[in-house]
Amino acid sequence: MQRRKFMQQTVLAGASVFTASSFNADAINKKDSATFHLNYAIHEGMFEESAGKNFLDQIQFAYDNGFRAIEDNGMMDRPVDEQKKIGNLLAKLNMQMGVFVINFDHWPVKTSLTSGDKDWRDKFLKSCAEAVETAKRCNATWMTVVPGNYERSLDIGYQTANVIESLRKAANIFEPHNLIMVCEALSDTPDLFLRHSDQTVALCKAVNSPSCKFLFDMYHMQRNEGNIINNINAAWNEIAYLQIGDNPGRNEPGTGEMNYHNIFKHLYKKNYKGVLGMEHGKSIKGKEGEVALIKAYKDADNFN
Repeated sequence: MQRRKFMQQTVLAGASVFTASSFNADAINKKDSATFHLNYAIHEGMFEESAGKNFLDQIQFAYDNGFRAIEDNGMMDRPVDEQKKIGNLLAKLNMQMGVFVINFDHWPVKTSLTSGDKDWRDKFLKSCAEAVETAKRCNATWMTVVPGNYERSLDIGYQTANVIESLRKAANIFEPHNLIMVCEALSDTPDLFLRHSDQTVALCKAVNSPSCKFLFDMYHMQRNEGNIINNINAAWNEIAYLQIGDNPGRNEPGTGEMNYHNIFKHLYKKNYKGVLGMEHGKSIKGKEGEVALIKAYKDADNFN
């Protein structure tokens, strides 16, 4: 499941999800449900068979089943009123907002920050300023940045310099608001500029800002380089956010080759207090698949 599919689902749903809402902010019944050791973040559609198509109802359902965070790649595409409603519900439930994507031309793009083109950079920085306002409405801290595709007309060093320069300018926008852009290395195509842990860490260190960190998506990193626990350790000081997805298939933990029980236990022992985004699909359709997903997280999170 690619990021574009997640974003398309979010945008399509966003046009109607709030129009027929059964959500009543004054009538929330906060259940004393068991939570997890780590803070896993659901996304829209993950529990729609059980909770209905309204995202607010899905958030409530997730809360009632122990989840304490969400993420929403397409948050910037939602109308302002919807962003505020999500933020208000999260605050009421004491849930955390995870990442949303800084959409400066809707991923994927042919080239972008790697080229050094002024129009791309200006578009990106304009979106960063808009992201600050979005973050305020939904109580967000992190925003995903994808630098774009490899620019074949330039050597890698020049591309890297162009990306660093753009990220430094963006960090100047985010720092006064204590917001963090998280750079994500991806595996969707070899044409992408940012693909590996060491490369992403080098970028973050070169930008040298608390507002520029690493989004370590474990699904993508398994596909690109493997050695997940060791690479998490090596990149630890630059990691501000992690995402989940088993490989192959990009579904819930326990459906592929990755030992998420050991990975989650390792993160817990490292005292990780951040969000882990559940950016994956479900291996089984319908309500049965949603029950299986919850069980998968309970199983993987079952450690002391």
